[in-house]
Amino acid sequence: MASIKVKFRPSINENREGTIYYQIIQNRVIRQLKTDYRLFMHEWDKDNYVIIATNDSRQNYLQSIEERIDWDIKRLHSIINQLENKRVKYTADDIISTFQKQANEQSLFNFMQSVIAQLQQMGKQRTSETYRCTLKSFMQFREDKDVLLEDIDSDLMLMYEAYLRNKGLTKNSTSFYMRILRAVYNRAVEKDLTTNRNPFKHVYTGIDKTIKRAISLKVIKQIKNLDLSLQPSLDFAKDMFLFSFYTRGMSFIDMAYLKKKDLSNGILSYRRRKTGQQLFIRWEKCMQEIVEKYDADYYSSYLLPILKYPYDNRNQYKNVLYRTNKSLKEIAKMVGLSIPLTLYVARHSWASIAKSKNIPISVISEGMGHDSEMTTQIYLASLDNAVVDRANAQILKDL
Repeated sequence: MASIKVKFRPSINENREGTIYYQIIQNRVIRQLKTDYRLFMHEWDKDNYVIIATNDSRQNYLQSIEERIDWDIKRLHSIINQLENKRVKYTADDIISTFQKQANEQSLFNFMQSVIAQLQQMGKQRTSETYRCTLKSFMQFREDKDVLLEDIDSDLMLMYEAYLRNKGLTKNSTSFYMRILRAVYNRAVEKDLTTNRNPFKHVYTGIDKTIKRAISLKVIKQIKNLDLSLQPSLDFAKDMFLFSFYTRGMSFIDMAYLKKKDLSNGILSYRRRKTGQQLFIRWEKCMQEIVEKYDADYYSSYLLPILKYPYDNRNQYKNVLYRTNKSLKEIAKMVGLSIPLTLYVARHSWASIAKSKNIPISVISEGMGHDSEMTTQIYLASLDNAVVDRANAQILKDL
């Protein structure tokens, strides 16, 4: 069977980037497949044939190149397997020509992978991850068989929707995947890579009313009063949940990247990574208590002990988020909660409690860093029907 190696060819000029190429060997014949991926010499590990991770301005770029290489290698192995299964003689040149032909054909997998790489280069890590998750799901549905953009139609999307529902996904979850695929498809249409056949017209792409995800102030007090000192992982999860609530429902990604320098003269200032909006929060004693609890053993420029190492911040954040939400589910059992407890519940809870205290929507919107009051209205729509129920009871009482 043919073998593939990822190689790096440095530039003659040490200050210029070199190029990545693939070495393909079949029946002792060696061929090279060029790419347009460019790196500096210090960014390539020549012993292990991999890109060296960095923590500078090129981090997103290098990560996107790394993922494109992985995607290319996967495609090359798939081509080799197909040729092997045909039980015919083939050469390294056959592998390369098939690879290049597929690249020229406008397929969904290839186009979506290029979109993901572009998002990463733009620094939109979170968005790129949702796109990657969607691509992975659709590839599983297709059993790794790519599809041309021109062959995407409403029947295919209906089949994919049925596949997702059979896996137990909710309407909102299936809609999440469909909306991302639709965005990718519309981008392909804009680039004149295919004509619009409205493939999503018969599948659900809306947002269904979700279950209540807010908890009362009484329950939050119960969580606060839990003594978890003998269970460090649960204690940390409790503190992160409370810190989010104390800071007007700050998202965990924003908490992770808070710097000590962001706290000055009793004001915590930060810029939301999702919207770019600058927010200012008056520093309170309860916030300081949590920071001081971890500060003694935590020498870092970050305010909270979420990102502990000066590299691979995104994976650190994801791992801590996963472990924290897992611990919060244990805490939920301790206080008898029937809904799943996650860090996101802290954000919903702050909004719900603010609403119950008759704080104007405009103030809640400003406090949460929403880019519009409409976003806040959607946020609050399914949080708490208690106010309406009390009003209805008052009306019925007068009958």
